[in-house]
Amino acid sequence: MRKTILLVSGLLFSVSTNAQILDVIKSTVKDQLKKPTSTTSKTNSTTSTGTTSAINLGSLTSTQISSGLKEALSLGVNEGVKKLGVTDGFLKNEAVKILMPEKLRKIDTTLRSLGMGSLADQGVKLLNRAAEDAVTEAAPIFTKAITSMTITDAKNILLGRDNAATTYLQTKTQTQLFTAFQPKVKASLGKVGADKVWTNLISKYNTLTGQAVSTDLNEYVTNEAINGVFKMVAEKESGIRNNSVMRTTSLLQKVFGAQDGK
Repeated sequence: MRKTILLVSGLLFSVSTNAQILDVIKSTVKDQLKKPTSTTSKTNSTTSTGTTSAINLGSLTSTQISSGLKEALSLGVNEGVKKLGVTDGFLKNEAVKILMPEKLRKIDTTLRSLGMGSLADQGVKLLNRAAEDAVTEAAPIFTKAITSMTITDAKNILLGRDNAATTYLQTKTQTQLFTAFQPKVKASLGKVGADKVWTNLISKYNTLTGQAVSTDLNEYVTNEAINGVFKMVAEKESGIRNNSVMRTTSLLQKVFGAQDGK
């Protein structure tokens, strides 16, 4: 009888112990199952946050992005060329005004010290007049580069820096612009009389100092005129990107409004 009692007690203890172990196992499994759920929730939360930052751009079609960038560049080019291609467009705009070439700066100083400042001023004025006359050559070249922009180009530009569109345009047109500008600048230098004034100016300086200074004014003015156009385009691009007031069409508002939250 005693053995039977001990055996029953042992069985009950074993059952109780196993039940406790089973409870521990269940509890552990339950805890482990909770962890992936928590992680998944966190992952989904992160994904949701990541999507939110791109949600505005995602609402745009590729065509809208491309058209918006082309419109912004066209505005920059047209306004830039229009502002520069008039009398004093370069001369009275300190951001793009063409100064005396660096190689000839000593001529400016010498002539002014000898009371010939008006001649030096006339020389600078005519350099700017030549650029103002030649800058209209830029418009059709820019237009061709803008219309050839791909959708991939447009997306990269939209998410790029404040001057990303201008940099793209510069890469695509720099060589063509120089080729188109140079003969126009040469003709403009002659048209406004800059070539004669500068020949006279350099001749006087060389006579007074006994030196033989010369420079390629055509190349110099061509490069400065091109740089001036890009400065104006970059200024317009930055304005459209950062100032909603300058987004004058619904397309610009939609595309660059989305870019605000990139």
